[in-house]
Amino acid sequence: MSYTALYRKFRPDNFDEVKGQDHIVTTLKNQIKADRLGHAYLFCGTRGTGKTTVAKILAKSVNCENPKDGSPCNECPACRAITAGASMNVIEIDAASNNGVDNIREIRDEVQYPPTDGRYKVYIIDEVHMLSIGAFNALLKTLEEPPSYVIFILATTEAHKIPVTILSRCQRYDFKRISIDVIGERIRELADKEQVDIEDKAVRYIAKAADGAMRDALSLMDQCIAFYMGESLTYDKVLEVLGAVDTGVFGELLRRIIAGDTAGAIEKLEEVVMSGRDLTQFITDFTWYIRNLLLVMTSDDEAQNIVDVTSEQLESLKEEASMTEPETLMRYIRILSELSNRMKFATSKRVLAEVAIVKLTKPMMENDIGSLLGRISAIERKLESGELVKTVYENPQDTAQKGQVVSGGKEQQEKKLDIAVHEDVQYVADNWDMIVRHLSKMEAAALKGTKLYTKGGNTLVIQFTESVSYTAMSEQKRKDAIHDIIGRETGKDINIDMKLMQNEEKQEDNFAEVLKNKINMENIEFVEEDI
Repeated sequence: MSYTALYRKFRPDNFDEVKGQDHIVTTLKNQIKADRLGHAYLFCGTRGTGKTTVAKILAKSVNCENPKDGSPCNECPACRAITAGASMNVIEIDAASNNGVDNIREIRDEVQYPPTDGRYKVYIIDEVHMLSIGAFNALLKTLEEPPSYVIFILATTEAHKIPVTILSRCQRYDFKRISIDVIGERIRELADKEQVDIEDKAVRYIAKAADGAMRDALSLMDQCIAFYMGESLTYDKVLEVLGAVDTGVFGELLRRIIAGDTAGAIEKLEEVVMSGRDLTQFITDFTWYIRNLLLVMTSDDEAQNIVDVTSEQLESLKEEASMTEPETLMRYIRILSELSNRMKFATSKRVLAEVAIVKLTKPMMENDIGSLLGRISAIERKLESGELVKTVYENPQDTAQKGQVVSGGKEQQEKKLDIAVHEDVQYVADNWDMIVRHLSKMEAAALKGTKLYTKGGNTLVIQFTESVSYTAMSEQKRKDAIHDIIGRETGKDINIDMKLMQNEEKQEDNFAEVLKNKINMENIEFVEEDI
């Protein structure tokens, strides 16, 4: 006999074996015992949560000759026929491949005939959201007033795609994602039946990787058993088969990112790639790791229940939580989430991942609030470690040039600048963008549209047309800032003077501009002398 997959071999055949859906099982059993069955049911939920399984058990229960507490006996001829798929009373339809109007018309014609044996004729329509609009319309009347011996069970993973007219005619049951504990217990139970030796840590990882789907968990376990046939399943072996990464790698990578060690972080990423791990899955798992760290940082004593990690992992997370701030972690999650979306369609996933690592380690490359907070955190860490103070004492002249104050109470050391001449001032005017790029966005915007000219050999006049900009930039601290930037860029001492253009000057300026454009159109060179 050929091998049967675990999820098929151990598919529940009564309500008591259904795991993680107690709210639905209890309701259906009560309806069966009280003989208060509905004529149409809608089972919604993600893949592998038991929708089709419960539908088949319900179909057996309503036709069972000897039901036990609302569950089928699985021994009578009706139960055995339904289990074997040979019953004429249970019709399964895959709406993904039978989604046309003609397919629904066949159902409408068939429901006129009562079941040959048993009490009910049950139609199970899987992936019902795949039906066409015409098919849904053809189903409406039959679904609303079917014969007393017909029950419709509609199953879907995307309930939002089903028309409201269909929803209003069904009893809706939402299947929840199954918890890691419940999936783990089921895996352990089936491992014992199959005589497979598996570590508890490996069981929990498989349960977590299943993402709430029991069928996925059993498929993953089947895969691991097949790879290590006849051997014990350890945590490391499960990671090897599933292409996953141990959480210790995430911790090492995160510490290097927090420390701003770009080369070290990319080196760690290189190790992951060369070990054959799936890069997309690695980024997803790393995002979840940082998510757990963020919850540990903000949830105090209830952290272990929220993040679902072992005590050892929790201690490691708490240690890493003390190394950074929540805002920084939220920035990490944002960058990694954007990376995950882009990697789905990328041909060079590794390049995208390395660029993201650079962004994570170098917050100065971005200008959003999260990045600014990251810069501040980096400076604070350097101050606490004494690294910044050490750098200042080792390079006091460089520090003074950049306008920084030496720590430890020493005064700022200023480098003496050479007195500028007319050519120096003209050079600054011609390369004004070189100066403006060092100013804030507000200051740069205020200087937009100004006119520059020399005065007295070593004075640069900045002429404003708007009084608001003139008032803002005339503050002494801003004039000093421009003076310092010019000195740092050119090594020259240039005086800064600011002037507001009067109305008469504006009119003359406008006339000059019009005349200039007119002359330029006649291909005559226009030379404007310095004032």
